[in-house]
Amino acid sequence: MRNRLILLPGWGLGVSPLEPLAAALQGLDEHLRVEIEPLPELESSDLEEWLDELDSTVPQDAWLGGWSLGGMLASELAARRGDRCCGLLTLASNPSFVAHDQWPSAMPGETFDAFLAGCAADPRGTLKRFSLLCAQGAEDPRGLSRLLLGGAPHTAAPVLMSGLEVLAQLDTRHALQAFRGPQLHLFGGLDELVPAEAAGELLTLTPDIEIGLIEQAGHAFLLEDPHGVAGAIQAFLHESGDD
Repeated sequence: MRNRLILLPGWGLGVSPLEPLAAALQGLDEHLRVEIEPLPELESSDLEEWLDELDSTVPQDAWLGGWSLGGMLASELAARRGDRCCGLLTLASNPSFVAHDQWPSAMPGETFDAFLAGCAADPRGTLKRFSLLCAQGAEDPRGLSRLLLGGAPHTAAPVLMSGLEVLAQLDTRHALQAFRGPQLHLFGGLDELVPAEAAGELLTLTPDIEIGLIEQAGHAFLLEDPHGVAGAIQAFLHESGDD
């Protein structure tokens, strides 16, 4: 199904941030079927359970993509499926969201731990703070933050917590190296959650992939400029499809 693209959303904000991008992609190519698959609503933080759930619901033999946490999960699913995945694209997705010795270009562990504690104490307040961080670097950060928060579903607190715990443990470096299909990874130069330096680190890790850095854009660049992002994705899909 080279004409089918499945997109996975990021943590906490639901499918609405991906909807303008999906519409823009459909507008560029009437033959492309773009579907947004919600993340699993699991209270477990067992990564394999999350991947099993996605593997059972996401169509086979399609392109896989996602924003932030969604892109990380798409990367793991692509590696699991191998030839049964046409290709992979990620938007503002760091191979490891939390920094460690082998991957320093990420959020400091103590910052993430404070975020986790905040979510346990005040889930809605933490989601508001998260939307503000996503919107940093945008032309109108407050307006974009309100848009992100306004479309967020009312997810149960334990599900939000398990999503953060999955985010903390994900390290997709091996998955990205193992997946042999075409890959495109887009980053924002002003991203407050995923340092721009991660783009260069990823290219060093896996030289045979395509990387793009949108310099004047934050974590939610897909919502800031859905048509520009759609154009980059469409060019990648067509170029890879002609191989």
